[in-house]
Amino acid sequence: MNLKQLGWNDFFAAAAAEYNTDQPFTVGRVSLEHKRLYRILTEHGELLGEVSGKFRHTASEREDFPAVGDWVILTARPEEGKATIHAVLPRQSKFSRKAAGDTTEEQIIATNINTVFLVNALNKDFNVRRIERYLLMAWESGANPVIILSKSDLCDDLDQKIEEVENVALGVPIHAVSATDDVGIDQLEPYLTEGHTVALLGSSGAGKSTLTNRLFGSEKLLVKEIREGDDKGRHTTTHRELVMIPGGGLLIDTPGMRELQLWEADSSVSQSFSDIEEIAEQCRFRDCSHDGEPGCAVKEAIDAGDLIEKRFENYIKLQRELAYLERKADKRAQLAEREKWKKLAGDRTRFHRR
Repeated sequence: MNLKQLGWNDFFAAAAAEYNTDQPFTVGRVSLEHKRLYRILTEHGELLGEVSGKFRHTASEREDFPAVGDWVILTARPEEGKATIHAVLPRQSKFSRKAAGDTTEEQIIATNINTVFLVNALNKDFNVRRIERYLLMAWESGANPVIILSKSDLCDDLDQKIEEVENVALGVPIHAVSATDDVGIDQLEPYLTEGHTVALLGSSGAGKSTLTNRLFGSEKLLVKEIREGDDKGRHTTTHRELVMIPGGGLLIDTPGMRELQLWEADSSVSQSFSDIEEIAEQCRFRDCSHDGEPGCAVKEAIDAGDLIEKRFENYIKLQRELAYLERKADKRAQLAEREKWKKLAGDRTRFHRR
């Protein structure tokens, strides 16, 4: 394999130039992460890598470590099939969420993505509000979102479902496909050109692994049946993995996510909900909370049927979630700063005692 096939471009070449020293450094792209071990695609073939001691010592946050899709500076030992990672190159794009649980920590799903396929099944699990949330995070990632409505063979009201999605995904390409019946798959091929990376995101049972297998041309990933009764899928993909498509392009399949909490999406709220913010500008009061004030254009639009109330409720919910996350992040930053100065004070005390 060559670097161009893996997505190498001038952006990464310029970033890697500072590492051109006497050291025998090379580059590679992370295809799989497992407990701080990384499978890396390189010009030497596939290598198993781990970060150097210096890297581990200087990394302060979870997001400092390599993620699937990252380009890394490494020392290769092809005769052993191994490598040591010294640095992560700057990311052109990054899809993140808040890590599950109570901690305020970023979890990187995939990096250096050109296009995000937001996969939603056209069965009982169809959820427009979930699409809004995924869309918001896709815009924030820096990649271009494309909505894939999978399992179209199971849908009796396809046109209506597409219209519902069009109402929330303003200007975003929408493709209805059926991987089992080979319907609409050819529409996705233009996104998978050489060196172009596509990430598949969606809930369990949305059909991501089936779609990956269809695009790959073989049973690359394990597929399980969805549960009977509620159409909700089991978590077939248990890890994120970057795979090369034989005809060109790269795919990153991701596990279905039970919760998709926002990490950063301030600027993308305006992009995803531009229709609501344009209506809000017409309110009588600039600080209108849209909760009963006279002359509220948002309330009038909902009453007139020009704005879907559930969409507005989701917009408010997402704003509150971002505000809460910002408060938690500020508190975490303050605690980190306090610990930093305590450590420095302790170091000075030990120095003077010597």
